[in-house]
Amino acid sequence: MPAPTSSLFSPVTLGNLELPNRLTMAPLTRTRAIDHQPNALMAEYYAQRASAGLIITECTMVTPDTSAFGHDPGIYSEEQIAGWKAVTDAVHAKGGRIYMQIWHAGRSAHPLLNGGKECVAPSAIAIDDETHTPEGKKPYTVPRALTKSEISDIVEDFRRGAANAIAAGFDGVEVHGANGYLVDQFLRQSANQRTDEYGGSLENRTRFLREVLDAVTAEIGSERTGLRLSPLNSFNSMKEEDPVRWIQYLGEILNPYDLAYLHVMRADFFGLQKADVIPAVRDVYNGHLMVNMGYSAEEAAELISHQGADSVAFGTAFLANPDLPERIKAGAELNEPDPSTFYTSGAEGYTDYPAMSR
Repeated sequence: MPAPTSSLFSPVTLGNLELPNRLTMAPLTRTRAIDHQPNALMAEYYAQRASAGLIITECTMVTPDTSAFGHDPGIYSEEQIAGWKAVTDAVHAKGGRIYMQIWHAGRSAHPLLNGGKECVAPSAIAIDDETHTPEGKKPYTVPRALTKSEISDIVEDFRRGAANAIAAGFDGVEVHGANGYLVDQFLRQSANQRTDEYGGSLENRTRFLREVLDAVTAEIGSERTGLRLSPLNSFNSMKEEDPVRWIQYLGEILNPYDLAYLHVMRADFFGLQKADVIPAVRDVYNGHLMVNMGYSAEEAAELISHQGADSVAFGTAFLANPDLPERIKAGAELNEPDPSTFYTSGAEGYTDYPAMSR
């Protein structure tokens, strides 16, 4: 009888990569990039986790002055490209594979984190919440609605960010279309109330995403391009009236892109919006489907065994267990993550989680 988690360790093709297992390290914001610059501590952190089938980095800014977290990394300068090259070299030296998540925060980029620069979004609608700033917790500001010319400029930022990521040695990029950041702000009704060709119908609300994917895939190839979506997540004041119809529409229009993968988050951080979105997208999407949010190793293995997905991304489990695949294979106990160090700036709670005792 096969082990309960054996399907997680079967090889799988993702774009132009052959992955040795189906355990992906999900993108996790960690705020260790002081002044938005990747560094040696980050290289150590990612290299420790090189046994993942695929590593996806934390969200990385494609243009300056769009920070949502204060010490989030960028990929818009030569210095950043060089810093990330040290990261990818360290991961590849351990036999790993690594994608960069490229990102624009949109209305979640607070001016106090960006030298006073106003934030932008599809529509002038603020996030109904507060965020951490150098002056303490402050309400999000009302963004300025983007002009069509500015939208084209940001599409170019994504194209250039993808090119820079490949120059830095990444195996590919994941376009961040989830969790209430700019791409997601265009995609969902609660943040997009435009009346031009970028708003209204689902076709119009997906236009910005399609333009970004057209630019990125033309630059680096569809086989090196992934996309993350969150049809249910209400984080950052997001809502869609019919998330099942929404994700099925997205799945259908994405098929012609022949992406390396589609990465779908199955739940809402706050549990407010609920629907069975993974089977819905699996029914219509023909490519590699990666799923995420709260899967145990056993549940993930069962899903893959029944062809419900092709790979599963793990977040805090990888954060606290640099050798997560080995631990799962051995049935070993997992380290518990320490939330108090998720967004600090040093090695504690970052590179000091112990590997499994041999």
